[in-house]
Amino acid sequence: MYDCQTIDGQTARLILRPLGIEDAPEIQELFPRWEIVRYLRSVIPWPYPAGAAFRYIRELALPAVVRGDQWFWTLRLRSDPQRIIGIINLRRGPYDNRGFWLGLPWQRRGLMSEACVWANDYWFETLGFPVLRVAKARDNTASCRISFSQGMRLVAVEERDYVSGRLATELWEITAEEWRAWKARGAQESA
Repeated sequence: MYDCQTIDGQTARLILRPLGIEDAPEIQELFPRWEIVRYLRSVIPWPYPAGAAFRYIRELALPAVVRGDQWFWTLRLRSDPQRIIGIINLRRGPYDNRGFWLGLPWQRRGLMSEACVWANDYWFETLGFPVLRVAKARDNTASCRISFSQGMRLVAVEERDYVSGRLATELWEITAEEWRAWKARGAQESA
């Protein structure tokens, strides 16, 4: 349990490909937008400096993958698999186990919801963790809607620091059993 290598994934519209150092130039171009970073943790430098994506991947992300502490995927449309449109990641810890961002042209299309279903499955079914917890700025209503719509429960509210400042933060949670029940309900409704 827990020592799985990061694998490729697919949804109806997406390819999830493990993050690599070769992805840095495209991420450096796509990521530094206020609308993307404002609700991310305050450890993100802002303004986003030149070379930051390369340094992040080389010095933080890939070493965490090697240690088995985190798993990262680039998100790509199946119709355009060469272009990165965002990132999703999973990480060990008592809370804040999943994070993501999506480029502006692809937001509000349900793509991140698809990616989260795949990542949640990976968390529970491949890695075998018993509970998934995520923290998000309360003001980030689109992200909060994903958690709510995928059966997560709001378990706490606290203050945390983001790129945009100190904000109320919602902590969401779902157990493996609750996740499987949510998926089973969805399968029954679509049948």
